[in-house]
Amino acid sequence: MSDANVDARLAALESRLGRLEQLLGAIDAKLDRTAPSVGEARQEIQAWVTEYVSLRLQQLVPETCEHPEREAAEVVADGPVLPGTRIRCTEEVIHRLGRIPIPFVRQMVAQKVAETASAERVGLVDVPFFERAATF
Repeated sequence: MSDANVDARLAALESRLGRLEQLLGAIDAKLDRTAPSVGEARQEIQAWVTEYVSLRLQQLVPETCEHPEREAAEVVADGPVLPGTRIRCTEEVIHRLGRIPIPFVRQMVAQKVAETASAERVGLVDVPFFERAATF
């Protein structure tokens, strides 16, 4: 092997090593940039959760507090009624509603059961009807 041939091969090897060094440097810079600190990650997660909950609440909570007109035939009878409605129910249904931990979910379930009872003209909501009507 001649000196010129060795020099050419060394130059090619140094060129390849230079490109490899640049690529490794670029990868290292990207890895350093993409790893946020624990505090930044916590703040990003909290911001995302806050935005998500806000959007879901806007979807679930009505925009106004107006109540639909009640029919004259709907009369409050003796005994318990579904909260926020005039639909009669049993004590066991009231107990089951009370076990729902989130207030707005509890109200949504009561409204759903009341709407189903009105549509089906049910006079008294019992546990079997409640379990059937409370599913979304």
